[in-house]
Amino acid sequence: MSHDGPGSSAGAGAGVDALSLDLLAHALAGVRDPRDRKSCRLASRAFARAEAASRRAARPLRREALPRVLRAFPALAALDLSACAGLDDASLAAALLPAPGGAELGVRRVRLARASGVGWRGLEALVGACPRLEAVDLSHCVAAGDREMAALAAAAGLRELVMDKCLGVTDVGLAKVAVGCPGLRRLSVKWCREISDIGIELLAKKCPDLRSIDISYLKVSNESLRSLSTLKKLEDIAMVGCLFIDDDGLQMLSAGNSLQSIDVSRCHHVTSQGLALLIDSQRFIQKINAGHSLHEIETCFLSKLSTIGETLTVLRLDGLEIFASNLQAIADSCKNLAEIGLSKCNGVTDDGIASLVVNCSYLRTIDVTCCHLLTNDALAAIAENCRMVECLRLESCPFINEKGLERIGTLCSNLKEIDLTDCRINDEALQHLTSCSELQILKLGLCSSISDKGLVYIGSNCAKLVELDLYRCSAITDEGLAALVRGCKKIRMLNLRYCTQITDAGLKHLSTLEELTNLEMRCLVRITGIGITSIAVGCPSLIELDLKRCYSVDDAGLWALSRYSQNLRQLTISYCQVTGLGLCHLLGTLRCLQDVKMVHLSWVSIEGFEIALRASCGRLKKLKLLGGLRSVLSPELLQMLQACGCRVRWLDKPLVYKG
Repeated sequence: MSHDGPGSSAGAGAGVDALSLDLLAHALAGVRDPRDRKSCRLASRAFARAEAASRRAARPLRREALPRVLRAFPALAALDLSACAGLDDASLAAALLPAPGGAELGVRRVRLARASGVGWRGLEALVGACPRLEAVDLSHCVAAGDREMAALAAAAGLRELVMDKCLGVTDVGLAKVAVGCPGLRRLSVKWCREISDIGIELLAKKCPDLRSIDISYLKVSNESLRSLSTLKKLEDIAMVGCLFIDDDGLQMLSAGNSLQSIDVSRCHHVTSQGLALLIDSQRFIQKINAGHSLHEIETCFLSKLSTIGETLTVLRLDGLEIFASNLQAIADSCKNLAEIGLSKCNGVTDDGIASLVVNCSYLRTIDVTCCHLLTNDALAAIAENCRMVECLRLESCPFINEKGLERIGTLCSNLKEIDLTDCRINDEALQHLTSCSELQILKLGLCSSISDKGLVYIGSNCAKLVELDLYRCSAITDEGLAALVRGCKKIRMLNLRYCTQITDAGLKHLSTLEELTNLEMRCLVRITGIGITSIAVGCPSLIELDLKRCYSVDDAGLWALSRYSQNLRQLTISYCQVTGLGLCHLLGTLRCLQDVKMVHLSWVSIEGFEIALRASCGRLKKLKLLGGLRSVLSPELLQMLQACGCRVRWLDKPLVYKG
């Protein structure tokens, strides 16, 4: 006879079922881990119904799951298909078919970045099935062209479109979008090199509500800026690397709008005078990026900064020659700066940094990468004046050491990111950083004095760490990794390239990192398939794995990845001792795998490559192979890869085969 008390699972389930869907949905909103959400759904049908009714976003990883996702979550507003392996026109159209008596899809935002298998037919199906479509991301769909744009133009309510590196799009395709989507507010056509001034002119005429545009790396001229100047609502413009734009174009742009953000980095014909003229007519600019463009910082530009000093929060001047007097002028004018970019700037000294931070105490991000003259005195000034700083980029500042970081650790407890790559720091410096309990990103590449002792310090008090770079920290051993993972359970990205003392025992420690997504282990010559098996079993979230020059990794490692790493999307196995059998099983099993680098697999025969690549069934988007294979693989296989949108990078090195 059963006697269920109030604390029993049956009583708990009944209590949950009695709650309203709104209340259950609110409770689920606080559960961020997908595995915990799944547990809630399995524990109670009420939770499952609540999630089905309230879930607004989904990111399916396999095309086979897409129809099920759309049926299970009818309230979806955002759909990310960028990692949906093997997605093509047919599978997308089939998934979007409405169920008998079903309601139309309410999806408003769709991300198809790098979905190279989707063409105009798939986009037509998408637009037809999603009448409320407002935002589409087609970035890096390199085969997309004017016909795809014509399909998108039928989405009359489209407000945002990202088509970076859609290399086949011309003025004709842009015109289709402009005419069909007059309410467009945000557009990015970065690297669409076939778009010219003509297309931009028509866009400006047909889309008067445009607020943000990115024309970076286009071969457009000042005439495009003249056209864009007619957009009264334009707030944000990026024109990185537009080599035919100069000061005259900026003067044209300055008329008629209220810009808040402008990026002219790598525009080599823009000068201080041109920016000064633009600033003089724009009193609400919040962000300026002039990195690697101005030949020098002139007084005319610095003097105009005072007119936007109250609003300017981001100023990037990377790659320029800047002296202490320039930084003093910036500090006097722009006291509300939250971010300053000075990477690779010649002339930046301790005195210059001190004069800047005294007045700019609100700085949250300070980038002084490769400012080789800076010493601990600069860090002391930052610590004393910018105590709320969250991000410090100090790569290749050779005169910074543990003494400067002591001040940072003591006074900047809110620090979340610090890049110390190629700095002369030691374990004592890491001990000081443990006072920064909010630290999430720590980069220590090329810091050869870091040892296991330093990782003990990090593991003791940096529980929020999600990214750690230990590139070429060759003194690190398995014991250091053990100490690290005891305290840093949330690490997602870990770089162990050339940490050559790491063995399979170290990978066993890492296997406790359940949230690990990116792991780089290039040239860890002591690891074998045993260690790879530990990682595959213990790290189910793994997305990217680099095993280049891990000479002892063999088929056993690939079999483990095939069985347990179902989310793996990017893999490098160049120089590993794998055979055609292991490679075929890997490529045929991992449904999400899209990018594989497999150079110098000398134990794989030509036939092995042929069979393995056919086993991938067209899911791969990027491949890196020896150039010698190009002439020996069957033309039919190469045509199949091309037809599926797979880009092959052929490495010009001789073909070696030992099998």
